[in-house]
Amino acid sequence: MNKHLITATLFLATPLLAQQATKEGFGPLDPSQPTGTTVPQIIERMGQRESAFAQAREQYIFKQDVRFNTIADDGSGRPDGEYHQITDITFNKDGKRVEHVTYAPANTIQRVIMTEQDFVEIEKRLPFILTAPEIPDYNLTYLGKQHVDEIDTYVFDVDPKQPYPKGKHFLKGKVWVDQQDDEIVLVNGITVPQDTRKGHEDLSPPYTTYYAQIDDKYWFPVYTRAEGVLHFAAQNGALSQDVHVRTIVKYSDYRQFHTSVTIHYNGEDITNQKDDDKALPQTTPPKP
Repeated sequence: MNKHLITATLFLATPLLAQQATKEGFGPLDPSQPTGTTVPQIIERMGQRESAFAQAREQYIFKQDVRFNTIADDGSGRPDGEYHQITDITFNKDGKRVEHVTYAPANTIQRVIMTEQDFVEIEKRLPFILTAPEIPDYNLTYLGKQHVDEIDTYVFDVDPKQPYPKGKHFLKGKVWVDQQDDEIVLVNGITVPQDTRKGHEDLSPPYTTYYAQIDDKYWFPVYTRAEGVLHFAAQNGALSQDVHVRTIVKYSDYRQFHTSVTIHYNGEDITNQKDDDKALPQTTPPKP
């Protein structure tokens, strides 16, 4: 987000998972090494599985519900501006991906401006997928094991390598990987780099994305919450201002579009595998 005639710098709020880890559903972090496998093997399998599922998600239609609010400064937590849009992500008769807006009331946001990059953030980066070709762009550090709801996970610190390639954005934070499926089921972090240049400001708060198992085989994003305080510095005599913002994105109604495309994982066609397939065991998804 940016603001007219104001230079913006980032004030990083406490990541949501740091707060949630003390609540029901998050067990203690066990720093011991994996059993029966190695960290490099986990990372390799995760990259392969993420690549396969990224390809699979492109063959699904779904509903995307985006709600962005600025929050009042009076401590009430009350929204004082809202952007809300519901979109069906589907395909046209030629099989090309299209977006159809089904609900879009008047935008009442006044304290910040949603830029084109904000919409790219929502569409491309909040539903984070770490494919095999993208893994070399990151330093992945194994932190340990953690029980999240009913899922046993491996936890990794995800730190993009610098300098950042021009025009590309990355996740800086943590990912939770299902120990059975080697698939990301939870993400917490912030998009970097953030643009703080005068006249080109573009900031976003920390976010958490939850995933659920679709069709008993694909882990797809289902819920994202991004929240934090953006600090806008003074310019041209204007006072500096902190703006509390919140974004909630829900992804629902996943349905596979009829296609001749095949999805491969580890050299095997998994396009039509069902819940009894041994390659993709069932797990209970985390609860938003």
